[in-house]
Amino acid sequence: MIKCVIIDDEPLAAELLQSYVEQESQLKLLATFNDAESAVDFIRANKVDLIFLDIQMPHMNGIQLLKSLSEPPMVIFTTAYTEYAAEGFELDAVDYLLKPFDIKRFQRAVNKAGEYRRYISRTEPAANPYIFIKSEYQVIKINYDDIRYMESLDDYVKIYTTNSRPMLTLMTLKAITEKLPEDRFARIHRSYIISLDKIESVRNKRIKIGEIELPIGNSYSESINKILTKRG
Repeated sequence: MIKCVIIDDEPLAAELLQSYVEQESQLKLLATFNDAESAVDFIRANKVDLIFLDIQMPHMNGIQLLKSLSEPPMVIFTTAYTEYAAEGFELDAVDYLLKPFDIKRFQRAVNKAGEYRRYISRTEPAANPYIFIKSEYQVIKINYDDIRYMESLDDYVKIYTTNSRPMLTLMTLKAITEKLPEDRFARIHRSYIISLDKIESVRNKRIKIGEIELPIGNSYSESINKILTKRG
């Protein structure tokens, strides 16, 4: 169960959101608040997994509330103002619900929160067939099957997939390697990680994936040969 609280200074909006929460079997509503100050005290004193948080509130807004917490829970922002989206996702928001939203959009956000919670609590990279990244002010889930290769761009990683344009995330190649299952991905160069399933051919220390040929770095050559030999 995901233990959640609702924080919204608009009574009708809070009431509607509460009715949505009560229809979700994976959610347990702990409390509903109409002001941020009371909510902060409750969150600090209780185990809360998820906050449904309005942004535009008097005295203390949702952004300020989240910044005041040393270890904030997951958050789904609920607001009528699109201009807060960028700052919201910089604070690791799982999703951003723009009012008015219906129950189907709400359910998608909740499912995403559930998947994200399982993802961050897992101990093995292969526990789930996907990875979460932050890109363009969103938390995005990418299935392993969709990843072709990844390219290092200093402190960023560019992810090339089979079904969308490349995505850029603020992460090092070393950090993202630690999140990927070793039987599906391999680092072949200081600048590249590849999906082993997407390899079409290997020749002259170059790996072909679709129309792209990527170099195998000298320090990675031996380990890649072992992996490819093992895979047959």
